[in-house]
Amino acid sequence: MSGSPNDTIFALSSAPGRAGVSVFRVSGKNAKKIVEALIKGPCPAPRYAALRKLYAKSDQLIDEALVLWMPGPKSFTGEDCAEFQVHGSPSVIEAMASAFLSLSLRQAEAGEFTRRAFENGKMDLTEAEGLADLIDAETESQRQQALRQMQGGLRDLYEGWRERLLDALAQIEGEIDFPDEEDIPDTLSHKAYPYLSEVIEAMRKGLMEADKGEAIRHGVEIAIIGRPNAGKSTLLNALAGREAAIVSSEAGTTRDIVSINTVLSGLAVRLSDTAGLRDTENAIEAEGVKRALSLAAEAQIRLAVVESTEPESLLDLISQLEDGDVVVYSKADLAPNFVPDVSRETYSVLSMNSQKKDDVEALRELLEAEVSRRFAIGDDVGLTRARHKDCVKRGLVALERAVEKLGIAPELAGDDIRAALHAVKELAGETDIESVFDRIFSRFCVGK
Repeated sequence: MSGSPNDTIFALSSAPGRAGVSVFRVSGKNAKKIVEALIKGPCPAPRYAALRKLYAKSDQLIDEALVLWMPGPKSFTGEDCAEFQVHGSPSVIEAMASAFLSLSLRQAEAGEFTRRAFENGKMDLTEAEGLADLIDAETESQRQQALRQMQGGLRDLYEGWRERLLDALAQIEGEIDFPDEEDIPDTLSHKAYPYLSEVIEAMRKGLMEADKGEAIRHGVEIAIIGRPNAGKSTLLNALAGREAAIVSSEAGTTRDIVSINTVLSGLAVRLSDTAGLRDTENAIEAEGVKRALSLAAEAQIRLAVVESTEPESLLDLISQLEDGDVVVYSKADLAPNFVPDVSRETYSVLSMNSQKKDDVEALRELLEAEVSRRFAIGDDVGLTRARHKDCVKRGLVALERAVEKLGIAPELAGDDIRAALHAVKELAGETDIESVFDRIFSRFCVGK
C-alpha cells in the first residue's frame, strides 16, 4: 500500500455509474469529524441509519442521504467508520468525492478496507480471501464455498491442527527439559505420535481434496478430444445451443481451441473443442494437436468422441484418458446396430446423435452427474488456493520428518514441529509475508 495506514480513507463501495443509490464508505480516526462536517451537526447515534442533508465545504447542499456512524472497534475495519447512501447520479458521486478530498481524506486503494480489517484482527487472511471469492462468485457452488471460508471454516480447520501440534510439542519438550525427573517418563515424547499422526492424516486429506476447491473457484475444465471428423465441433455446438465452432467435412478444420462457458450442477464449466488428434506434417495443424494434448493433460475431465462407425479408434485415445472420463460414440444414426462397450468400468459411456435433442440432454445429464460426483461441495471446508496448498505441503513435510526423528532425537523432532507451526501461521497470515498481502488485497475492488 502506498498510503499511510493512519490516513482516513474513502471510496465509492457500490458500482460506478448511474443508479438509484450509491454508497460511500469512510474509515479512519477522523471518520466522526467527516460525518459532522458533511451534515453540519452532531453524529447520529451509532449503528442507526439517519436521514441527513450533506453539505460541501462551501455550505452548498450536495444531497439528502442516509448516514450511518459506526465507531470502532465494532466496525468492519475495526476503526471508526461511516457510510453515506446517496442518490446514484454521476453528479452526486462527483460532488461527494470532491467533498471528501476537500476534507483531506485519501481515496482508498484496492482492498484497503479489507486489509485494515485483517490488520486490526477482524478477520484472518483465509477469511479475507473468502470475502474476495464471495465478491467474485458467479455460481452457487462458488458462493457456498466462499461463504464457508469467509465465516471461518478454514480457520477452524487449521486452529485444530495448531492445538494438536502444540500438544505434541509439549510432550516432547517435557522429556527434553526434565530428563532426570523421576516422574517424567522416558517415553514421553512418544506420546506426541498420536497428535502428529492425526494432523498428518488431516493435512494429506486436505491436499488430496484441494483440487476440488480450486476447481470450484476457477471452474471445471472439460476437454473434448478425438480424431478429426469424429464430431467434436458438432457436439460442442449442440451443448452450447449455438454455432460456437466451425463444422466441416474437411478433416483438420479445428486447429485451435474453441471454448464455451456454461454451468453444470451449480459449477462453472469450460467446455473446449480441440484439434483432431492425428499425425500431420502441416505445421499449423501440428501445433493445434500439441495444444489439444496439453489441454487434455491439464483438464479435470476429458470427453473422448469416437465415431460409432469406427469404435476401435477409441484405442488411439486410451493413453489420454483417466478414470471417470467420458466416452461418447458419435453419429449413432450412421451405425444403428452398434452397441457400445460399457464394460469399461472406469469410463462413462454414451452413444448419441448430436442432432437429437434427447441425446444431447442425456449427455448433459451425464456430464452434470460426473461434475457433481467429483466436485460437489461437502461438509468440510477445503484448501482453495495455491497459497494454501503450499503452506500445508511445507507443514506436512516437516511433520513427516518429525515422526522419523521422534524416537531418535526428540529435540530435532521438536524443531520440525515448530517449522510446521510456522507454516500454519503463514496460512493464517500471522507471519511477515508482505508481498503475499499485496497480491491478495490488490485484487479486491476499490471500496472493499
